[in-house]
Amino acid sequence: MGQNRNLSPQIEPEEIALDHALRPQRLDDLIGQERVRENLRILIEAAKGRGESLEHTLFYGPPGLGKTTLAHICANEMEAQVRVTSGPAIERAGDLAAILSNLHEKEVLFIDEIHRLGKVVEEILYPAMEDFSLDLVIGQGPGARTVRLSLPHFTIVGATTRLALLSAPLRTRFGAIYRLDFYEQAALEQIVERAARALRVPLEPEGRAEIARRGRGTPRVALRLLRRMRDYAQVRSDGVITGKVTGEALALLEIDAQGLDNLDRRVLHTIIDKFDGGPVGLDTIAASVGEAADTIMDVVEPYLLQLGYLGRTPRGRVATRLAYEHLDIPYEQVEQPTLF
Repeated sequence: MGQNRNLSPQIEPEEIALDHALRPQRLDDLIGQERVRENLRILIEAAKGRGESLEHTLFYGPPGLGKTTLAHICANEMEAQVRVTSGPAIERAGDLAAILSNLHEKEVLFIDEIHRLGKVVEEILYPAMEDFSLDLVIGQGPGARTVRLSLPHFTIVGATTRLALLSAPLRTRFGAIYRLDFYEQAALEQIVERAARALRVPLEPEGRAEIARRGRGTPRVALRLLRRMRDYAQVRSDGVITGKVTGEALALLEIDAQGLDNLDRRVLHTIIDKFDGGPVGLDTIAASVGEAADTIMDVVEPYLLQLGYLGRTPRGRVATRLAYEHLDIPYEQVEQPTLF
């Protein structure tokens, strides 16, 4: 259910074509993530200056912040082709071996959800990333022998929302690891403004600010809200996204001033009303609201943690004073375990 939310940072199938059209192609076009952008610029310019392939690079952070976009930017800046796959799609070691053996010099292989690679598949990557070679076993039984196949110098760009689930041997083989953070409102406003121009949607400053404020620090969410505002303005107004139109449309979508929707509020109400503010386990919360635990962890929790509405303790999740205030519920001080 959570995947169909307007505020879900996961990409929906019908958004893929538009997502590609609005995606920045070069580092100079990228808005926000200044630290990552400048580090990448140095990494890319150094590699091009030496005439080498880009170092293997790993991006991690919540979904919707631009990991896929950065992978394509890396390929474009290196003037190389990019091949796209994902951890769950590579089921057998032979699948990965086939992909690697067909790569060209300086080509970029982007592996989304790289933490979901199988152990056997992952081990194929070790010599490929380290020595640009592929170890193949020919034959079976006592007559089997190992053949090492040389590979062109290529770049693996990995993306993950769960860095902790990435095995240490694989993680250490990435030369550059960057965390993507939630975007500031000013950066989101620029992203929304740029997208509105591309979509030819009249957008007033007040409407832009409201969309960015409720975009949860995530470009994908802000752009989805922009499209919902466009629909509302087209049907209920004169097609111009004003502050008034945005407020009415967001109220209809039940998205409040902090960017929380019905699921976010249900999670907070569950912790506060049913479990006296916590601590309460993730699986218990998920069962109470009728959502998958992964949805709560990957989609709901990151933003509530950023706002300071939720805390994690060794015994479970707790609602903070700020959450009580936001929901207009009287707060009674209770001794809670140390947050981390």
